[in-house]
Amino acid sequence: MANRLGELDLDEAAKVAAGNWKQFDSFVWYRNDIEDADNWCIVYSQHRDSGLIDESNASVIEREMMKFTDGDDADVVSERHDHWLVGWIDGLSIRVFKNSQITPAFRRYVELQNALEDYPILDEDDYSTREYEATIENIGDAAWRVKDEYELPDCWEGDVYEWLSDNDSGAVENSDDQGGYPSEESLRVAFEALGFPQLELA
Repeated sequence: MANRLGELDLDEAAKVAAGNWKQFDSFVWYRNDIEDADNWCIVYSQHRDSGLIDESNASVIEREMMKFTDGDDADVVSERHDHWLVGWIDGLSIRVFKNSQITPAFRRYVELQNALEDYPILDEDDYSTREYEATIENIGDAAWRVKDEYELPDCWEGDVYEWLSDNDSGAVENSDDQGGYPSEESLRVAFEALGFPQLELA
């Protein structure tokens, strides 16, 4: 969409959005046979390679918009579109106009887009949780060679995260919006400081 809806007032956003799916290149919408298809828009929130900010915002948007999905004639429908080359992309189809009036669903979506124009994260707590969880997973991946040299307790990744946060915060600093990814050297230092026993290698 050439104009970001959050940059427009509600009436302008509605005019731009309604029927926007007809302008997509090489696209066929499976719901294009509904009677008021021209009154609907399709918006996307995340894709296969999205970072944590987009994932978090997509989750918040979906949560806010789900209240408009009930009933046989709902104003919001979840969408997932797949492509063999680029993977998948998630979003929503939203009825913009109903009986010539802007729907509450579209109004709420534009409010969320307005909020993103002011600040790029809709829910700091949600984003922080995702950042932490991604870093914990990355610690496990980053230690794929080092961890075989030590006797590690259950949930060792959390212990390592806490130690690095307190003593080498740069090692777990968010990188490329994918969470922190410490080096093997940082992990060895943390393992030693935490007193993880080193195994005798044959």
